[in-house]
Amino acid sequence: MNLQDIAALRGTGAVFGPGEFAARIARLQRALAPLGVDGALLTGPENIFWCTGRQTAGYFAFQALLVPVTGAPVLLVRQLELTGAVAGTWLEDIHTWQDGDDPAAALARLVAGLGLRSLAVERDGWFVSPAMADRIGAALADLRMVDGSGLVEGLRAVKSPAELDAIRRAAGYAQAGMVAAIEACAAGVTENDVAAAMTAAAIRAGSEAMAMEPLVSSGPRSGIPHATWRRRRLQAGDGVFLELAASHDRYHAALMRSVWIGPVPAPAQAMMDCATRALDAALAAMRPGRPCSDPHDAAQAVIDAAGFTAAFRKRIGYSMGAAFAPDWGEGAILSLFSRVDRPLEPGMVFHLPATLRDYGAFTVGASETVIVTDSGIELLSDLPRTITIR
Repeated sequence: MNLQDIAALRGTGAVFGPGEFAARIARLQRALAPLGVDGALLTGPENIFWCTGRQTAGYFAFQALLVPVTGAPVLLVRQLELTGAVAGTWLEDIHTWQDGDDPAAALARLVAGLGLRSLAVERDGWFVSPAMADRIGAALADLRMVDGSGLVEGLRAVKSPAELDAIRRAAGYAQAGMVAAIEACAAGVTENDVAAAMTAAAIRAGSEAMAMEPLVSSGPRSGIPHATWRRRRLQAGDGVFLELAASHDRYHAALMRSVWIGPVPAPAQAMMDCATRALDAALAAMRPGRPCSDPHDAAQAVIDAAGFTAAFRKRIGYSMGAAFAPDWGEGAILSLFSRVDRPLEPGMVFHLPATLRDYGAFTVGASETVIVTDSGIELLSDLPRTITIR
């Protein structure tokens, strides 16, 4: 395929129209103005995606987006990624580095060609190693660089109508996966059987690649945070922990539920009753203008009063949106937790997993993904939150 044919692919795989991304770039450029820099250098895949729609399974290879304070953004990708970058974005200026080249040197040439003398740089990105950061710093040593960490993330916290629509679709896929997982739970089946049913149903419903694998664990393993399927066969008396996030156009919605194989022991039921009350309290506290700490504090009060403080010890929720592996959430952007003062705003999206654990024995609880609205919240699932007995 020649360059003319590649150019004809421009935007054919874009998740949104050009206007959506133009509005995002304009917001970022306004946010850059007070920093007194010529532009921003972005390397995080979520931030590059938010600005341009650029997505690929090959984001392990270095990529960078330069966003000048005026004018159009410029993307640098590995040569192999050029076709996908053209098809997935509306960008007109995409540059490449070839295998065997130094990406930091290619970035320096691009910056020099654009005449940029100062940049706001992400310093807390996950996908630039310390060694690569040193090489970039050396290659851009003549520039003035300021810390731009969190700049794009702050803009991503409030979703546009197009983003909210994608998240609602993802929530439907997640619910389909959860229903199938619950139905698959039975004595004698393996955790792999349950995970297969869960992921197959979510994918058949429409889910694309998930930014983190679903969590399926049973028996004592269900009491280990973030454990997932490992061929264990479900037995009578087991608790089963189920959680997944499905994806639509990279936007994720998560859901968690609990299952028990046979009668639920009294200690587990007491914890479950507390978890659902805590979740109800957190959801009731979610109103625009209230700080992000309020839902957590409301849930924590319920848990503390029931004597289960040691079984919780975490935040009640975190932001959701566009995600790439290894995390399906935006927990690094915004949490529902103590002393988080940012007010809740319409268009914010959160996953609230109310889980209580007897560590190494079982986990129980339920979660919801919700959209903050002008008057409260919009729940994105309608599954019962009680333990399902199988």
